[in-house]
Amino acid sequence: MNEAVKTNEPTKTVEPASPRAQEIIRRVREMLNEEKWTRATLNSYTIKNFEDLDAFIKDILQENLAGEVQAICDEHLHHTKNSIIALYLYGILALSQQFVDDSRLVTLTTIFVDNHKWNIVEYLCNKILEYGENKFALRTLLDCYNNENMPEKLHAVWERLIRVDFEEADIVKSLAELREKEGNLEEAIDYYKKALHRYINKKLFNNIREVWQKLISLCPEESEFFYHAEKKVAKTLSEERAIQLLEDLYPYYKKKKDWDKAIELLKRILTYDSKNSWARKEIVECYRQKYSYHSQLEEYIRISNLTQSWRNVHDAISDFEKHISFDAGNFVYHREWGVGQIKSIKDDTIEIDFVKKRNHKMSLKMAVNALQTLSKQHIWVLKTAMPKEKLRKKIKEDIPWALKVVIRSLDNAADMKRIKAELVPSILSPAEWNQWSAEARRILKEDNNFGSLPDKVDFYEVREYPVSLEEKMLNRFKSEKDFFKRLEIIEEYAFELKSVEPGTDAFAEMFEYFVSFLRSYSTVNEYVISSAILIRKIVAKYPFLNPGFPIDLKTLLTETANVVDVFLKIPHADIKKELLVQIKKSLKEWPEIYLSIFPHYPTRLILDELQESHYEEQVKSFFLQVLGDYKENREAFVWLVRNYFTPAWYETLKVSFEKILISLIHLAEICYRDIENKKDSGTNRKLLKQILSYLFDEKHVEQYFLQAEEESIHRVYTLIWDSHSIEDGIKVDLRTVIQKRFPGFKFFGEGEKEVVASRGFFTTPSSYEAKQQYLKYLLDVEIPNNSKEIAEARALGDLRENAEYKAAKEKQELLNSTVGKLKEELERAQVIYPKDIDTSRIGFGTRVILKNLLTNMREEYTILGPWESDPSKQIISYLSPLGNELSKGKKGDLLSFTINERKYQYQVEDILPVEY
Repeated sequence: MNEAVKTNEPTKTVEPASPRAQEIIRRVREMLNEEKWTRATLNSYTIKNFEDLDAFIKDILQENLAGEVQAICDEHLHHTKNSIIALYLYGILALSQQFVDDSRLVTLTTIFVDNHKWNIVEYLCNKILEYGENKFALRTLLDCYNNENMPEKLHAVWERLIRVDFEEADIVKSLAELREKEGNLEEAIDYYKKALHRYINKKLFNNIREVWQKLISLCPEESEFFYHAEKKVAKTLSEERAIQLLEDLYPYYKKKKDWDKAIELLKRILTYDSKNSWARKEIVECYRQKYSYHSQLEEYIRISNLTQSWRNVHDAISDFEKHISFDAGNFVYHREWGVGQIKSIKDDTIEIDFVKKRNHKMSLKMAVNALQTLSKQHIWVLKTAMPKEKLRKKIKEDIPWALKVVIRSLDNAADMKRIKAELVPSILSPAEWNQWSAEARRILKEDNNFGSLPDKVDFYEVREYPVSLEEKMLNRFKSEKDFFKRLEIIEEYAFELKSVEPGTDAFAEMFEYFVSFLRSYSTVNEYVISSAILIRKIVAKYPFLNPGFPIDLKTLLTETANVVDVFLKIPHADIKKELLVQIKKSLKEWPEIYLSIFPHYPTRLILDELQESHYEEQVKSFFLQVLGDYKENREAFVWLVRNYFTPAWYETLKVSFEKILISLIHLAEICYRDIENKKDSGTNRKLLKQILSYLFDEKHVEQYFLQAEEESIHRVYTLIWDSHSIEDGIKVDLRTVIQKRFPGFKFFGEGEKEVVASRGFFTTPSSYEAKQQYLKYLLDVEIPNNSKEIAEARALGDLRENAEYKAAKEKQELLNSTVGKLKEELERAQVIYPKDIDTSRIGFGTRVILKNLLTNMREEYTILGPWESDPSKQIISYLSPLGNELSKGKKGDLLSFTINERKYQYQVEDILPVEY
C-alpha cells in the first residue's frame, strides 16, 4: 500500500448537498443496517455481492463522497467489527485514495480464509493487487492456490512475491529449481544467485552452501560473482565460512588447469588466513604448473622462500611474482630510462633494451627492485612499440578498446583524471580529449564490460564477465559517499532507466539506505527530510516498496528546529520544490518561512504562492526591503529585476527605473571588487555575468537612454564610465547612442579615465613623436582657430541665444581637456628603443608566436603600448588583460589563464623583436 502518500484520517460526515449524493449516503446506512439485522451468513456471500459493491463504490467516488462513507463505515465497525460491507467499502475507498491503512481489507480477507471460502479470498486478493503489489495479498493468494491445487497460478504469484518481499529466499530457490527442471538454465542461474544473496542476508550457511555448490555446477566460470558473494559472506557471517566456500570452488579451476584463476582464489584464502598450510602448498603447485616452461622457476621459488612456512606468505608471493616476470621478450619500465624489453637473462645478469639506453645490463636483484614489469598490452608499451599515428587512430576510433587498455594498465582501477593523464597530450590533444571523453563517459556508464569500484568514487574496472546494469548502479551507489549524489543515483534507477525494475535486491539495498534515516533519528535534518520526500515519491510509483510505517512530513517539519536552515542545506532542486509545497501544507507560519528562504533561493513558486494566498502587502513590503538593502540581498535583488519586476511593479513600489539601473551598476562594481579580492568568487562571477547581461546584452540601458531625460542619462552614464566591471567597448557604444540623441551631451570627467597607467607607460619613438606633433598642431592651429571662432561669435551679441558661441565654447573645453591629457601622458611616456628590447621573455617590443592548446592553432601577437594598440592587426598593449597575462612568459612556457570567464591555454613557441 502507498503508506508514504497520505495518512488515513476519514473525514467527519457532512450531509451532502445534491440529491444523488444524499441518496448514496442513505443507501450506505440502509445496507449496513440491513446486514446487521438480517445477520447474513458468510456462506451466503458470493463474488457477485462484491462486484455489486464495486459498482456502488464507483458512484461514491464520482460524487466525491469517499470521506463521508468511510466515516459512516468506521462508526459502524465500532459496534459491528466484522461487518463485511463496512470492511469492504472502507478498505477499497482507502485504496482508491492511496491511504496507508489496509487493515480493514486484511481483516475481511482473513475472515474468508478462516472459513475456507477460497474463491472469495482470490477475488479480494486480486482486488487489493489492482492498486499495487501487496505482500499480504500475494502470500494469501499462495495459500489459496495451494489449497486449490493450482500450480501454474501458484508459480506466477511466486514471481510477483519475490519482487516485493526482499527477505523471501525459499521461494526464490524453488523458482530456480523449477526453471532448471524446465531446462531454462539462464533464468535458473539468475534465481539461484538471488537466493544465494538472500540466504547470506539471513545468515543461513547450510542454505548458502547448498546454493553455492549448485551454482558451481551451473556457472563455475563466473568467478567475479563468486568472489562478490564470498566477500559478503566474510562480512556477514565470518571469514572461516568464506574460506569454506572458496575451498568448494577451487577443485573446478584446478581440474580445468586454469592456473590464473586457481592462484587468484588461493590468494583470497590466504588473505583471510595467511597461516593456511593447505592453500600455501596448493599455490606453490599452481605456480609450478603455470610457469613450467620457465628456466628459472625452481630458483625463484627457492630465493623467494615460497615453500618456507617461516616467511610471510604474501611477501613470498610478491617476491616470486616479481622474479618470475623477468623473462626474455617481456617489457619493463624504469623511471629514468622509460620502457624497455628484456633481451636475455644469463645466470644473475639481465640485459635490457631501453628507449633511452640500449643493451643495458644489470643484476637480477637490482632489476627486481628498480624495474616495473609491463604486459604487452600496457599503454606505455603501446606508446613505445606502436607508430604514434596508428595508435592515435586506434584510440580515437575504438574507444572501448582504448578504455580497456588504459584501465588495465592502471591496475584495473582508474578514473577519468588518470585516463586523461595517460592520453593527453601524448596521444590526444586537449580539444580531441573533450570530444573523446564525453563518449568515453557514456561507454563506462552503459557498457556492461565496465564496472564501478564500490570502494572508490568514480573509479572504473574492466570486468572479466559483463556486469548487470543493476549491479553497476549498486556499485556506483556504494562508491559514492555523498548523500545527495546517492539520491540522484536511486532517482535515475527508479524514474529514468527503462531497462531495469526497482523490484530487485540491488534497488532494495539502495532504498533501505534512505529508509534507515527515517527509522531512527534524533534530530530532523536535511537528510531525514530529503529521505522522506524521496520515499514518498518512489512509493507513489511503486506501492509495493512501502517501508511499513507512515511518513508524516507535517510531523517531521514540526519537529525541525530551523526549517529555513534545513531547506538551504538541500542542493537538490526537485526536493526543494516539493519541500516548499509541504511547508505550505504543514506549517501555519509558511509565509514567513517563504520570505526567509527567498533571499537565498529566489524562485517564482514562492512569490506566486504568496500572491495567490493574498499576502500582497507582505510581498510588497519584502520587495521594498530587498530594494533598499540590495547589497545584502544580492541574489534576490538581481533575480527580481531579471525575472519578476515589470514597469507596473516599479510603479506600485514607487521606484524609478533609474534607481534600479544605478543599483545594478553599483552592485556590479561590488561583485567585481569581491572577485578581485577572491571573496566568494563563484557566486560573484555568476551575479556579475547576470547583471551585465541584463544591462547590456538585453539592451536595458540602451533602451532607457533612448527615452530618458538628459539629466538622468548623465547620472547613469557617469557611473558606467567610472565602473571597472564594464568593458570600454560598451562605454563607447553607449556614448554613440547618447550623442545621436543629444549631440551636445557633455561627458564630464571622461578625460581623466583615458589615462592609461598612473606610473607611466612604454611607447615607441615614432608614436612619441606623433603625439608631440599632434600636441603642437593643437596648440599652434586648433586652439588659435577656436579662439578666433569665439571672438567672432561674441561679436554677434546676446550670448544666451547664440548657438555659434555655445558650440565654440564646448569645442574650447574639449580642446583644453585633450591638451591637458596629452601633456600629462607625454610626461609619463617612456620611449623604448629597439636596442632595449629583451626577447628572453614576452614584453614590450616583442612579437610572440603561440600554440593555442585548446584549438591546436598557432597565433601571433605583437606586444606594444596603449598608443600603438590595434587588436584588428594582432597588435595588443602590454597593459591590456591579455597582454598582462602573456607578459613575462618565456619560450617553451605553458601559460594558462582566464579573462572574462574565457579560458586561454598557450605554449610559447618563439619570441622575436619587433622592427620599428
